Amino acid sequence: MKTLYNWRCLVIEIMYAILGAIIGVPAGYIIRKTIGEGKIKNAEEIAKKIVEDAKRNSEAQKKELLLEVKDEIHRLRNDNEKEIRERRNELQKLERRLLNKEENVDRKSDAIERKEEVLNKKIKDIEEKETQIDDIYKSQVLELERLSSLTSEEAREILLDEIRKDIVHESAIMIKDMENKAKEEADKKAREIISTAIQKYAADHVAEATVTVVALPNDEMKGRIIGREGRNIRTLETLTGIDLIIDDTPEAVVLSGFDPVRREVARIALEKLIVDGRIHPARIEEMVEKAKKEVDNVIREEGEQAAFDTGVHGIHPELIRLIGRLKFRTSYGQNVLKHSIEVAHLAGIMAAELGADIKIAKRAGLLHDLGKAVDHEVEGPHVDIGVDLARRYKESKEVLHAIAAHHGDIEPQTVEAVLVQAADAISAARPGARRETLEAYIKRLEKLEEIANSFDGIERSYAIQAGREIRILVKPDEITESQIIHTARDIVKRIEMELDYPGQIKVNVIRETRAIEYAK
Repeated sequence: MKTLYNWRCLVIEIMYAILGAIIGVPAGYIIRKTIGEGKIKNAEEIAKKIVEDAKRNSEAQKKELLLEVKDEIHRLRNDNEKEIRERRNELQKLERRLLNKEENVDRKSDAIERKEEVLNKKIKDIEEKETQIDDIYKSQVLELERLSSLTSEEAREILLDEIRKDIVHESAIMIKDMENKAKEEADKKAREIISTAIQKYAADHVAEATVTVVALPNDEMKGRIIGREGRNIRTLETLTGIDLIIDDTPEAVVLSGFDPVRREVARIALEKLIVDGRIHPARIEEMVEKAKKEVDNVIREEGEQAAFDTGVHGIHPELIRLIGRLKFRTSYGQNVLKHSIEVAHLAGIMAAELGADIKIAKRAGLLHDLGKAVDHEVEGPHVDIGVDLARRYKESKEVLHAIAAHHGDIEPQTVEAVLVQAADAISAARPGARRETLEAYIKRLEKLEEIANSFDGIERSYAIQAGREIRILVKPDEITESQIIHTARDIVKRIEMELDYPGQIKVNVIRETRAIEYAK
């Protein structure tokens, strides 16, 4: 019964469910349709409202844009009108300026026309006056010829003579002025360069002679040096080529010889023998060989030191040795090696001042007296010997030319050659550089005065300043003011031809003008 009841309840539930479904589906459809149609209607109303709002907004924006466009057009119109007014004002100003300029041009043209008329009138007057002057001149010339009994040609010759005299006088004055100015400028520049070079380099020179004195510890040593029957002294003289003078001079032996290198070898060997005390031919030979090696080392070191001091590099070793030999060579008491170093420095400094080649100037200055290292062994002047040696060891053409021209044997063709020549003269001529005998000095002064006195019109002359200046007094009634310049030149030429002298000699010609009156 219970099961039947359950089935009945289940069938009833199913029937209610089916009935509910049948009733619910149409009802839901109707309700959904009603709700959907309401939403669509609301959406259409909203869309219509949006369209109406959009139309109203677009109309408002359109009106605003139209107003803005109108404002812009109005502003542009005002700007254009303002610009047009400004342009019009400028054109009016330009027009007024042009009118003023036209008026000025018209006035100037009128003034020019008036001036042309005046000038034409003046030209006519001048032409008429020129014609009158020509007539007057011709009549005056005829009258002068009649009065002076001279033709115009003769009068012209007289005038030309007077003019020639005036020209000679004026030219002499002009030459004197120009020479003075040129000399002042040249002397000033030369003194400046030379003084700078000398100040930058200064060296001491020791005067050396052809003899060397060796001190002895006692006079007994003289006998030992002479040896039995003079064998020691003969051996030493034979090996060194130097004469030993042993006289009454206390505790001293004099070495005499022209070759300074051999004299140095003999000095070193003798000093070593004196210190050693063993003096015999075998020992003398040994000491002489040692002395030669020592001197060779000294020569090489001195040559290398000279090249280093002057900054000249790349010199052949044989030339270095020859430069070192100059340490033992003197010229008029001046050490040739120190002289060569000084010339190199002076030439280099002057080359730097003038913008020339410093290396060539220094190299040529150091090598310029190279021939003196062997001039007692080779025939010929030291200039030619030096050129041959430098050419043998591949020195440049510029250096060879400077060496060949440093004594004026050939004309210098380069600035460096001129500088080496000048530096050589400076080093040799400066006070204390060389030793000159009193006899030669007096002869040079006498010859200088003799040359000056040989000219006509010379009253007297005086050589002063150690022969570096000669003052000449002329007779004023025989030599005129314009002639003293030519006289000075002629004297200078004679001195240059007949005298040899270091540096330069100043020729000072003086003409006195005196006015004498007597008070009574």
